[in-house]
Amino acid sequence: MPEPVTRVSGRMAPLDLADVDTDQIIPKQFLKRIERTGYGPFLFYDWRRRGDFVLDRPQHAGASVLVAGANFGCGSSREHAPWALRDFGFKAIIAPSFADIFRNNCYKTGLLAVTLPESQVRHLIDLASEDASVEVIVDLERQVVRGEGFEYPFEIDAFAREMLLLGQDDVSLIERHETDISAYEKTRAEWLPAVR
Repeated sequence: MPEPVTRVSGRMAPLDLADVDTDQIIPKQFLKRIERTGYGPFLFYDWRRRGDFVLDRPQHAGASVLVAGANFGCGSSREHAPWALRDFGFKAIIAPSFADIFRNNCYKTGLLAVTLPESQVRHLIDLASEDASVEVIVDLERQVVRGEGFEYPFEIDAFAREMLLLGQDDVSLIERHETDISAYEKTRAEWLPAVR
């Protein structure tokens, strides 16, 4: 179960690329694991092994917010992509747009995916590129991204917001209704198959 997310604060890592697909985020050869952890070392594996990848630069080590281009997380549907980003240390991603399935997988993993207009994302990428020590606060309660001299509001699906704030996923959502489910099970017709 993910931890509750109310706000993320920290430094940003700029990934000034659009259309970053899940195959680049976590290549297929690393999808054989059954755990949800241990994917961080393989994040952007193909790009990182070429050398001088932005996330490997010392000034961006430990950044908790990834700022990227439009259509982040496109491509195949794999939960491993947000798992790898979380495992690497990111707690929030800011981009002009996300692939729908990727964004939903982020929320289920406790990774905050924030959509901002292209001009505001460009400002954040430029800030992080010019001064890696700049910090931002991604405030889910107030729905703003703020830093020194700026505050950018963002929208988020109300259900996704509640799940993140409560630290819940699909399983814990069902468990919230365990009493009702048990009561229903006691009254259902005998001819129906038993739920195991």
